[in-house]
Amino acid sequence: MNITIHSTFLPHDDPETSLAFYRDTLGFEIRNDVGYGGMRWITIGPAGQPGISIVLYPPAATPGLTDDERRTIAEMMAKGTYATILFATKDLDGAFARLQAAKAEIVEEPTEQPYGVRDCAVRDPAGNMIRIQQLR
Repeated sequence: MNITIHSTFLPHDDPETSLAFYRDTLGFEIRNDVGYGGMRWITIGPAGQPGISIVLYPPAATPGLTDDERRTIAEMMAKGTYATILFATKDLDGAFARLQAAKAEIVEEPTEQPYGVRDCAVRDPAGNMIRIQQLR
């Protein structure tokens, strides 16, 4: 069996701000942009990696959520505890400098972690935690 990761979902609470962050700051490509009922699902991905996509989605559109669950999700997003994604780069310091220049919310500067990786952490405009590891 050969299974690969094709796409993952990250919530957004402002499609334009999230799109600007991933497109303009991280350099991701827009693969799809679908609107329905006043909401948007935006598929993005790293340039040169067409088989990997991230869908920025409105969490309020998730079927079956109660109002209490929607409030909890919004609160967790605001605190940065709802969703996390891990990226990797050969140039962690360059990526971090680009994030700083774009005024991204810095959580942790590039650090040698005790578990054997060097990485940094930021939050995207929706509060999602992004960790970026240095490829060795």
